[in-house]
Amino acid sequence: MATIRRLRKVLIANRGEIAVRVLRALRELEITSAVVYSEADRAGLPVLLADEAYCIGPAASAESYLRGQAIVDLACRIGADGVHPGYGFLSENAEFAGQCEQAGVAFIGPPSSAIEIMGSKVRSRQRMVAAGVPVVPGGVEPVPDPESAAAGARELGYPVMLKASAGGGGKGMRLVRNDRELPAAFRAATSEAKSSFGDGSVYLEKYVERPRHVEIQVLGDQHGKVVSLGERECSLQRRHQKVVEEAPSLAVGPELRRRMGEAAVRAASAVGYWSAGTVEFLLASSGDFYFLEMNTRLQVEHPVTEMVTGIDLVIAQLQIAEGAALGPEFDDVEPRGHAVEVRLYAEDPYHGFAPSPGRIRFLRLPEGPGVRNDCGVLEGDEVTIHYDPMLSKLIVWGRDRPEALRRLGRALRELRVEGIRTTAPLYLDLLRDPDFLAARLDIGLLDRKLASGELRRAEVAVDPAETTGTGDPGETEDPMAADVPMIAAALAYRDACARFESAPTRSESGSVDERSRWRRAGRLGGLRPER
Repeated sequence: MATIRRLRKVLIANRGEIAVRVLRALRELEITSAVVYSEADRAGLPVLLADEAYCIGPAASAESYLRGQAIVDLACRIGADGVHPGYGFLSENAEFAGQCEQAGVAFIGPPSSAIEIMGSKVRSRQRMVAAGVPVVPGGVEPVPDPESAAAGARELGYPVMLKASAGGGGKGMRLVRNDRELPAAFRAATSEAKSSFGDGSVYLEKYVERPRHVEIQVLGDQHGKVVSLGERECSLQRRHQKVVEEAPSLAVGPELRRRMGEAAVRAASAVGYWSAGTVEFLLASSGDFYFLEMNTRLQVEHPVTEMVTGIDLVIAQLQIAEGAALGPEFDDVEPRGHAVEVRLYAEDPYHGFAPSPGRIRFLRLPEGPGVRNDCGVLEGDEVTIHYDPMLSKLIVWGRDRPEALRRLGRALRELRVEGIRTTAPLYLDLLRDPDFLAARLDIGLLDRKLASGELRRAEVAVDPAETTGTGDPGETEDPMAADVPMIAAALAYRDACARFESAPTRSESGSVDERSRWRRAGRLGGLRPER
């Protein structure tokens, strides 16, 4: 039985949008927030918002955000009760979770044992089969060589998928349609798996033609209770990376929702899971669904579930880490309305999604009814090549899907980002696409449309060389002329930040009792008094 252990200070082992998201939850619970930051993120929004901030190393992730033991040591030195890993970086690293556990610091996520099992596709498939969770037909052991893979593929029947035993995100994955393609696909999949995850083993699955990607959000507490909070539609993907997410899925009715939710709860319970997690399924056109993998962390797309359930998943994570039990308000949760999320990347969607690093010269985020921005950048920030190019997430809610999509269109046209290119025009094009509007989705739909040229660049930007967000059609005047007061306020804000930059700060090796320069300055207002 878990005991209640109140969190007084939490160290966030992440950056950008997700660090800001966790900071806001900590502020609501009146828990002191601390963040790590790399030298490249010294002036980033999480550092500005946190009560305490500590430099963890240079820009390269391997020398900063991936230094697990250094982060745990820092948490101990500053008296942090817990570490929140966000998503990415160390969030699904069983060794890091174990290091937190050994140091007596709460890892705000699942136990390391659950991360370890679900981190291996082969081991997780084995555990799911034992728990009665439907899995895609295929092997439960790695295939050692092309000859064994060919024999297994013929037994399953082509087409098949070769998949990396470790990792995800489309790495180490190859579609094979016949014996001739298999040797080259095997070499490519194992090589990519080895370079991406340090483990070159692969296994075979039957290929499901044009499935949907539907995932179930689960929550578990340390007392053994696990609940389902419903599904998310994540079928709009580019090269197996999610681009647009929705809740609920129009392909899932009440009975299918119940069955998928029960399967997800069995999956999580089979590994002794607690905290927030996501069980991902492939949904065939027949209505059959198959376990794909479990993400043992908070998902990028968690806001759409929050919008339709009213449950704050980060606050739930923090309370579960303290030992709180899930109450009756988490039982039999049904979605209310419809939510859609789009990811705003610093990429050019009509030039091969080429990265677009540079300085954000102007930023205007949309507002209004049903609009939420989870943003990790400020105007004037430098977008570098060191990290994932996602800048923010735009989430909208409506009473139904048509209203949510109308609000998404309105919000995208309000959005303005200058100095870099973004993926915003792609989402406006999707809002004109008949298949997307009718929710005729599958995981290959976006790739097919991009390859065929069906999606055309939305004509909403001004000078493409200068403006990369969205604005009003036909706009030719200076886009900033009407925003002089906003610009003046932004300049004053940046001047204030520059003054704070010149103040002494605490680094990783700084003394434990020295206050953060941000807290001393008391800037941004609303800071609670010392406790």
